[in-house]
Amino acid sequence: MSQLDNFKRFTITSALPYANGPLHIGHLAGAYLPADIFVRYLRLKKKDVVYVCGSDEHGAAITIKAKKENTTPQAIIDKYHSQIKQSFEDFGIGFDIYHRTSSAIHHDLSQEFFLNLYEKGEFIEKYSEQYYDEEYDQFLADRYIVGTCPICGNENAYGDQCENCGTSLNATDLKNPHSTLSGKAPVLRPTKHWYLPLDKYQPWLEQWIDTKEGDWKVNVFGQCRSWLKSGLQPRSMTRDLDWGIDVPLEEAKGKKLYVWMDAPIGYISATKQWAIDKGKDWKLYWKKQDNEADDACLIHFIGKDNIVFHCITFPSILHAHGEYILPQNVPANEFLNLEGDKLSTSRNHAVWLHEYLQELPGKQDELRYVLTSILPETSDSEFTWKDYQARVNNELVAILGNFVNRVMILMHKFYDGKIESETSKIELTDANISNEIGALYDALDSNLQSYRFRQGLQNVMDIARLGNKYLTEKEPWKTIKTNPSDAKETLHNCLFIIAHLATCAQTFLPATAKKIFGMLNWPADMVTYDSEIVFANGHQLNPSALLFEKVEDEVIDKQIQKLLDKKQAAATVEETTIIPAKENINYEAFATMDIRTGTILTAEKVAKTKKLLKLTIDTGIDQRTVVSGIAEHYEPENIIGQKVSILVNLESREIKGIVSQGMILMAENAEGKLSFVSPVDDFHNGSVVR
Repeated sequence: MSQLDNFKRFTITSALPYANGPLHIGHLAGAYLPADIFVRYLRLKKKDVVYVCGSDEHGAAITIKAKKENTTPQAIIDKYHSQIKQSFEDFGIGFDIYHRTSSAIHHDLSQEFFLNLYEKGEFIEKYSEQYYDEEYDQFLADRYIVGTCPICGNENAYGDQCENCGTSLNATDLKNPHSTLSGKAPVLRPTKHWYLPLDKYQPWLEQWIDTKEGDWKVNVFGQCRSWLKSGLQPRSMTRDLDWGIDVPLEEAKGKKLYVWMDAPIGYISATKQWAIDKGKDWKLYWKKQDNEADDACLIHFIGKDNIVFHCITFPSILHAHGEYILPQNVPANEFLNLEGDKLSTSRNHAVWLHEYLQELPGKQDELRYVLTSILPETSDSEFTWKDYQARVNNELVAILGNFVNRVMILMHKFYDGKIESETSKIELTDANISNEIGALYDALDSNLQSYRFRQGLQNVMDIARLGNKYLTEKEPWKTIKTNPSDAKETLHNCLFIIAHLATCAQTFLPATAKKIFGMLNWPADMVTYDSEIVFANGHQLNPSALLFEKVEDEVIDKQIQKLLDKKQAAATVEETTIIPAKENINYEAFATMDIRTGTILTAEKVAKTKKLLKLTIDTGIDQRTVVSGIAEHYEPENIIGQKVSILVNLESREIKGIVSQGMILMAENAEGKLSFVSPVDDFHNGSVVR
């Protein structure tokens, strides 16, 4: 019996997408396609499951988008909620409800959570100095503040996190901060906020997360342990904002709940609304039951950038509340890259879902298949249009589609599509085929329970491969003349293989499975994993139809060119965009910086990081160690001997256990590409940069 069999009900969530832009394939590969596959699997196992999601409609990201488009936050969320919801429906993501965090039921529940913790005395109330934009006369949310990361030197780190090295930050940690509203340096002003004492919960979190070792993905468990090892600090659950959920305290007028407190509660409010609509009891899916403590199973599907919030912050909120179950698993995926580069919404380097559905209509399952084949389950992966073409043509068309089409054509050619036998019930007669299919069902079951969806998809394709091999070896188109009964038995057995193929394909390729069941003249909604698959004597098949068509070169070339055009447009914008200048400094301040030319002598990757290199640099005055966040841009062996400019009188800092004694200067363009700042002429190391 599997661990899943211990539960009577399942609550499955996908990360709430921000309603400030459309969906792209990276979103799908991270949190939505894997969850949809898992939910379809549970339903085929006849499990009681509710699958919830919805638009995240609060926080600074919404207001930033509204300012860029010269409109209101409400107009932004209405526009993108509708677009995102429609894209999910068109792609076949089977939510039980797609909700909104702007709904009244969500506002009420979020405030109820806050008051529960407040009345228990869980919050720490304290004044702190936070950044204020004097020109715009407002406190700045974390995402409205950009500056230099104190860890890796990235000059475009946000006030809550550096997206270059992944470090969680407070805005006051940034060097040279500036407001994204005015471009000017903000000032610090005192303000009162309510903090969740994550440090208080750390002993409990450590004990709880330790129980997940071996069950949670290694990348998820490892990131959690890393956060805990660094030591948790209290986190503010309120913000000085004009868009969001009001803090339900008289003394907190004008303040809003932190979006990372209210957003996960959106899973619960969505379930409540679903329960109202369906006449269900939502508490059975979320709350601890006195008599059945382990009755419900909560699983979060997210991308890796949300691990800390779903594995540390939200569980702490649920634990502090005391009435709710905790997640059994958080099978987060890593990132999906695109054509040799990172997906980027700001640079428009993405395959947008709504555009794909418009330009390649009816090809939802082709994209589902390709994305499932390359899901970044434990490490980053990459989507390319050439690979898309190869997988569709060489696998979906040549293996799955070809097998089904050949069998259906032969059945109609030889028997007018009618399944006839001397017995009233027709069953699979080849014991070897039956055993192999049984083994593939077992493998599929094991892989899906362990969130190995890529391997699970291959189990389904192996059923099609099995069918192709059996059909080719038996050659019923030949034996129909010499041994008609053998030919008929062969094709009947092939129909059973097709039926099993369609049954398992429902999890991954729902539209394709529906087409196959249509050709078999079976109602798809009656077929589950444990359904008895038999044909009645005289059963009539429907006409055959092609499941897939080859993707031609011109289709792929068009999509590749589209990405290249976007990249060129982004480069043009970069050339014409004026980046706001920082605050003026006097010459004396500049003169305190001792910048020298140097040469990289050695370079190696820093263990357990993706972005950091440990460099030994000859500065002309000495040889020193510098830790730099350039590992994603340069291979260590390729930069030995590289001339650099280095700030030699920067205060030393320990990074990942290594003392870094300076900072090399890098130029960064709008696409995030880095380039060394080095002298054109062959200057001696130690030459002063003035």
